[in-house]
Amino acid sequence: MHALHQVLHAFFNLHSFTLAMPDVWAGFQVNLKMMVVAEVFVLVLALGIAIVRGLPGPAAKPLRALAIAYTDFFRGTPIIIVAFFIGFGLPGLQLGFISNLSFTTYGIITLTLVYTAYVTEVYRAGIESVHASQRAAARSLGLTYAQTMRYVIVPQAVRRVIPPLLNDFVGLQKDTSIVYVIGVTEAASLAQQFSTTNGDFPSYLVAAVFFILITIPLARFTDHLVAARERRERAQAF
Repeated sequence: MHALHQVLHAFFNLHSFTLAMPDVWAGFQVNLKMMVVAEVFVLVLALGIAIVRGLPGPAAKPLRALAIAYTDFFRGTPIIIVAFFIGFGLPGLQLGFISNLSFTTYGIITLTLVYTAYVTEVYRAGIESVHASQRAAARSLGLTYAQTMRYVIVPQAVRRVIPPLLNDFVGLQKDTSIVYVIGVTEAASLAQQFSTTNGDFPSYLVAAVFFILITIPLARFTDHLVAARERRERAQAF
């Protein structure tokens, strides 16, 4: 009973939970800001790189190679290492403006670089899933390659990859807590500060609750979209 009491006091103390909530909430707003800004950049940049990876012809080979190198490098490198490179490396270079950005900005850059690589592959899978006959039909109607991609292929591809995109953004939202290692004052770092000062751990539970309130509804919405798509595909099959 004594051990149970210690656990409850250390992790589930309602008084500490209530005290920690305002500070952790202030930090979580930084997490939300990083998530939204990074998602916008990721959606745009990843689509561009995915299109580059699919460019036809030998003249585009160097561009395709660069796109492949980018995705391989950032998919293979742990996000915390990228955070160290960006958050400590760029300021250390003393390159003027780029070396004097805020920690939050460096966090957004880190998340954008890493998740752009992942989302590029999601887009690429969507583009490749569009049947070749769609391209052939568009070209037979006189559309250029760029017009075919813009009006025929990309719209279909994006619709198909919305569920996996949302899954990636669930991961991105959680990974905003990792960039505290470069000095970003967000929910995890403020929870740690409160825990160190107060000598207990309910502040971590507060941070977990805030993340769960975002990630679980998004995950359930993703499941709904997947189920709806499967129902449509079964209906079309008959």
